[in-house]
Amino acid sequence: MTNPSTVVTWVDARESLPRSGTPVAAAITGRYPADDAGESGDALGEEFWLVRPMYFTTLHWSEDGAEHRDCFVDSDGVVRLPYGRAGAETVTHWAELPTLPGGNTHILLGKDVPSALQTAWGTRPGI
Repeated sequence: MTNPSTVVTWVDARESLPRSGTPVAAAITGRYPADDAGESGDALGEEFWLVRPMYFTTLHWSEDGAEHRDCFVDSDGVVRLPYGRAGAETVTHWAELPTLPGGNTHILLGKDVPSALQTAWGTRPGI
């Protein structure tokens, strides 16, 4: 089996942004909505900081027609801006996603997939 370990280098989103179209791991901070059952109406929910897969783009149009520049977008189309810009949830740091195990690319399609999988698993094709 090949070594599946990888090193992540986090970049402060206040200092630098990825190239447009780059898939990234994004560290997002914000506050969960208040719990209506246990808290008063003016109480804030719990603060969070978590990692989500996203991609960065210099221009994104939301389904409602809103234009967003220099933003991170998740698989559900939720837009998050870099920390320090307006938004309830912002990206504090980002890191390029690791390459596929045993390779140097983020995506493989078609006939290249079976042999790459076999290489990553450390087995010969057909076993």
